Amino acid sequence: MKQMAVLSGKGGTGKTSVTAALATLAAKELRLVLVDSDVDAANLELVLSPALQTTNEFIGAKQAIINGDLCSGCGICHKVCRYDAIVPDEPYKVDDIRCEGCAACLYQCPNEAIRMESVAAGRWHRSDTRFGMLFHAYLYPDQETTGLLVSELRTQSQAWGNEHNTDLIMADGPPGIGCPVIATCTGMDLALIVTEPTVSGIHDLKRILATTDHFGVPALVCINKVDINPRRADEIRAFCEGWGTEVAVEIPFDRAVPEAMVSGIPVTEYGDGLASNAIGKLWQIVKQYIWRDDSQSREGKTR
Repeated sequence: MKQMAVLSGKGGTGKTSVTAALATLAAKELRLVLVDSDVDAANLELVLSPALQTTNEFIGAKQAIINGDLCSGCGICHKVCRYDAIVPDEPYKVDDIRCEGCAACLYQCPNEAIRMESVAAGRWHRSDTRFGMLFHAYLYPDQETTGLLVSELRTQSQAWGNEHNTDLIMADGPPGIGCPVIATCTGMDLALIVTEPTVSGIHDLKRILATTDHFGVPALVCINKVDINPRRADEIRAFCEGWGTEVAVEIPFDRAVPEAMVSGIPVTEYGDGLASNAIGKLWQIVKQYIWRDDSQSREGKTR
């Protein structure tokens, strides 16, 4: 089973649109599992029309709980809390939103009135789509266990993939280079980086390539909306050449992409066009790259 992540370094490059379009092509040849790793703002489901199968609670970090019967009101916990999470009422209480789970109060309480309890930080779902099973999630507000929730999604998708003889796991990654991106890309066979010819696009392309290189993940670059700024597109090509990373495909600006999004379908199902044709070429390159070291041919593989 192979795994690939579609990353961007920043939001708004068209990463999810490319992922959904690639999924339509991959599902024609392979047994596919999809993962939406952007647990703060999951939107892959908007163009895949999934049918919900299961919902599971995600238990994140622990938070402090004060036993009012044992609390003497000494105020030590209030003094040692660096996050102002202790409310000096009668008895003392913990502000769930402010508590970071550091347990400083637990260790300082002379009456052993404080305990740490695991709390629900979000939920993850398994949904069926016409392209394969989709694993996606929702992180509750003010929770900071994004990377852990992404790791849970990857664990669940890999278990499902192994059980059902999946050929490829394709993850739609979050923007940026933080913990959820690291949790998404580590151990992947390929990181497909979708960028755009803008100042911020080039800046964040450099950051995400440095991230994938650091974790030893091979990368290909796709320049989306390549013709909106030819000079910046030239900068991306020059940078990728100097970095030693291949620009796999350049996707022209195509009004069919937003029209397909409004219709709630991937652009490759919307009809032939500039973007659809370019993404078709991209899938052939991605497929050859992922299985470049395999002796077994993937020709004729059906879902």
